[in-house]
Amino acid sequence: MYRLKRGITVLLFSFATIVSASGQYLKTIAFAQDNMANDFRKAQVFEVRDAVKKRPDLMFIYSDAKGRTALLIRHIEQFIAADVDLLIVGTNHADAVVPVVSKAYLQGIPVIILDRGINSLDYTTFINSDNIKMGKMAARYLAEKLNKKGRILLFEGLQEADVTQLRTQGFMAEIAKHTEIKVIKRTGNYLRRDAIFEMEKLLESGEHIDAIFSESDSMLSGVRLVLERRHIDPASIVMIGCDYTREAREAIRAGTQSASILFPLGGEQSVDVAVKILAKEKVPKHIVIPVKLVTKDNVEEIGPIF
Repeated sequence: MYRLKRGITVLLFSFATIVSASGQYLKTIAFAQDNMANDFRKAQVFEVRDAVKKRPDLMFIYSDAKGRTALLIRHIEQFIAADVDLLIVGTNHADAVVPVVSKAYLQGIPVIILDRGINSLDYTTFINSDNIKMGKMAARYLAEKLNKKGRILLFEGLQEADVTQLRTQGFMAEIAKHTEIKVIKRTGNYLRRDAIFEMEKLLESGEHIDAIFSESDSMLSGVRLVLERRHIDPASIVMIGCDYTREAREAIRAGTQSASILFPLGGEQSVDVAVKILAKEKVPKHIVIPVKLVTKDNVEEIGPIF
């Protein structure tokens, strides 16, 4: 059961046609999201919600799979059964969701894959940013700051997500050009709490690091909490994250985070594209949103994504 923004409760398996006060049939956009405990994924859903609010001909429902792939698949099945007009999918696994996403697409429901890709072409359009480029940008930045030598901690996200694999691929390919830089890896699953746990373990082990590339700013905020708790100045370590959140902006201003790579949420773009799809307009199979390096030099000129 979902409470819609217009105050209407809809049972997914008995999804009735909704009519506006003016007698107009409302098209429904459904967002099956991986895990809203992840700050980025939560903000992504809310950006879609806010963009839909501006469209009186649309309504919006969403689900939160809480990081459980089986639940995400079940939610997509429910949206298919509800015969929604368009489906947005934020996945945590490039392979596991393919059969159910293909089912929706082949049954005539337009599908937007947002941010994290899937190993299939059974979708209407894929909206993302260049994750390999992000990894390379981070590697070049750290190599320069370290004078091409030192130890870097690479904090990876969800191992099954293509964004993680691509960011790591780009980072490792670029950093391999510098033989005096050593990289150690830890996995934080794009979650602050997981990064806190892993960072505590790392410091307990006595590992020395000179720099950190975190594949999300949320994980990097967890790292800073651990450092501060152990009376280690975060400014003593060169740190770059991804996303560019308000928290990251404040840390860059304060000098406790060196940089972030702006990674747009893609919610507004998804709704813009959804409107075109629902109007039967042709849209590109792949839409790429530009990324940008944010440092103390330009932090005041660029707004955070949330």
